[in-house]
Amino acid sequence: MMHQDIHSILLITLSNIGDAVMTTPVLTALHKKHPLAVMDMVADARSSVVFSHCPCKGEIFLKDKQAGWQGLIRLVKQLRMKRYDLVVDLRTDGLTLLLRARRRLTRRGNKAAGVHAVERHFAVIGAREGISEIPATCVWLSQHEQEFARRQLAVLPGTRWLALAPGARWAAKRWPLTSFQALLEQLQPQFDGVVLLGDKGDADSCQQLTEHMALPCLNLAGKTDLLQATAVLQRAALFIGNDSGLGHLAAACETPSLTIFGPGDPLRYHPWHPQARWLQSDSGDIADVAVDEVAAAISGFHAPAWEPEENILPRKHTGKNGRKIPV
Repeated sequence: MMHQDIHSILLITLSNIGDAVMTTPVLTALHKKHPLAVMDMVADARSSVVFSHCPCKGEIFLKDKQAGWQGLIRLVKQLRMKRYDLVVDLRTDGLTLLLRARRRLTRRGNKAAGVHAVERHFAVIGAREGISEIPATCVWLSQHEQEFARRQLAVLPGTRWLALAPGARWAAKRWPLTSFQALLEQLQPQFDGVVLLGDKGDADSCQQLTEHMALPCLNLAGKTDLLQATAVLQRAALFIGNDSGLGHLAAACETPSLTIFGPGDPLRYHPWHPQARWLQSDSGDIADVAVDEVAAAISGFHAPAWEPEENILPRKHTGKNGRKIPV
């Protein structure tokens, strides 16, 4: 099949927010290779917002894991209404075999250039599409999200803002609040203000942090959607948080970041960006990551000058900035 014959693409992406962000290099590369193609996507309700303003987006089909076989049958019926020139499946759950497609690409039979999830996803299309360079992760913002961030951040002095996210989906991934408090005391001279981010479940933790904070603070926990949070992150000088989707959103808008890992594999799942650093103790216990180690890890960060853009298209990832801390 000639590349100019590709007019319709279906990209089957992943469910979690961070995972979805790490599939965007595939989307970007496909769009560059086939600029006239419309790209439908299969995504999860939680993460589909990441693709809301993608310029090549067609329809977004939601896959509901909780709906079981009945939900899968409904999804297949929807997808079979079209015949795609190319289906790219980053899940490899067999869905492509049930669809009408001229060509199918899955994870089977390809070899990734490295261990990172971005490299593993990109291997699905790289050699087969003749693409060698992996684009950066990206998120697309509209003027609406940009204006939201501008209004919210107008209450803070200066421009050296620290974005902080103390939450995570489960307790073992949350660095202790007392550690965040101690870190804020150390970092106070470096910043003009702090922005707290998270969902409604993080509101109490963020409120506790505000009660012990000397710096001016804006608590947005539970008050933003994902794209609004990304627009706020785009304007921050630095992001610090646990292993969660917000770290990947920060990387997608070129904000320097430090992710604190508990259990998990940072070499595979750290945010994909040259200024995305990470820390993890040898024990895997996030409480063993010391405040002084975090403060030392962010020294020397350079925050790029912020320029408002509708599309966030960061630089190529060029290294693995992280280390394990012996305890």
